[in-house]
Amino acid sequence: MSKAPAWFSRRPVMRPCPLTCQKRLSELLRVDNEMAPCLKIALMSTMMRRLLTTGLLYLLAVTVFAQSPEFNEPWKNPNVALAIDPFEGNAIDWAKLATDKRVVAIIHRATIGDRVDKKYAERKIEAKKRGYKWGAYHYGKPGDPIKQADFFLATVKPEPDDLLALDLESTDFDKHMSFEEARVFINRVKEKTGRYTVVYANNLVTRAIAEQVGETDVFAKTYLWYARFKRRVTDFPAGAWKTYTLWQFSSEMNCTEANREACLYTVPGTAYDMDVDVFNGTIEELKSKWPFAQSYSLKSVGSPR
Repeated sequence: MSKAPAWFSRRPVMRPCPLTCQKRLSELLRVDNEMAPCLKIALMSTMMRRLLTTGLLYLLAVTVFAQSPEFNEPWKNPNVALAIDPFEGNAIDWAKLATDKRVVAIIHRATIGDRVDKKYAERKIEAKKRGYKWGAYHYGKPGDPIKQADFFLATVKPEPDDLLALDLESTDFDKHMSFEEARVFINRVKEKTGRYTVVYANNLVTRAIAEQVGETDVFAKTYLWYARFKRRVTDFPAGAWKTYTLWQFSSEMNCTEANREACLYTVPGTAYDMDVDVFNGTIEELKSKWPFAQSYSLKSVGSPR
């Protein structure tokens, strides 16, 4: 072992503190002892303020979101537009339907997998004759999405003012179209028509998409047709979509024949099982924006007045 240097064994020189220094130190210690409780209280107050501020901001955000008109029974606003989305199993009395001037659009099921809805063609003719905005949707099933998209387009023969939509019914991809298949379907429709489809999705599907995709994903370029059967929504899963364009809020899911009073909205000329949708905007806005042909990122959905 090598010998330690001479300076290693030296003790530090302890010089006495001057009297003025001792006095000042004593004052500081006294002040410190007196102020300690105040400092502790101040520190705790600061921490509490931060916690309260964070909590209040969160509550404020939730409250604002919960009270947002588009998520708080918007169908009660007489200025917003309504739509229905029937399929072959629903009945329509056209004369009675016409008495509700807020119902200005119809989105009909056209195809389901590789099958055509039996009522689609005749109802398209009748609806357009009566001046309704028209839309068609495809119920996505497992299987070749390009084949399904081509079949859908060949069936509906879309006109420039026809809305096109893809129904993603569930995250059970053994029975329904998967998200990857949906991307292919949407891109195929875009390739053939120059526009993206509207996407129909319930809350579970919307949340799953929000958790998986970013702003550059094809889903983020579409409009959302949101299905949620309740009066108010306080937990909309924003992600691919900031909000909905259409909200399907009433159907046989929350409306029964035995208790029509429980239905959130009753459209004349239809039964309890008719799907009813509210548009995120006024009647005039729906008519001007239909069929939502532009990419979602290039526009803003109208808000109820």
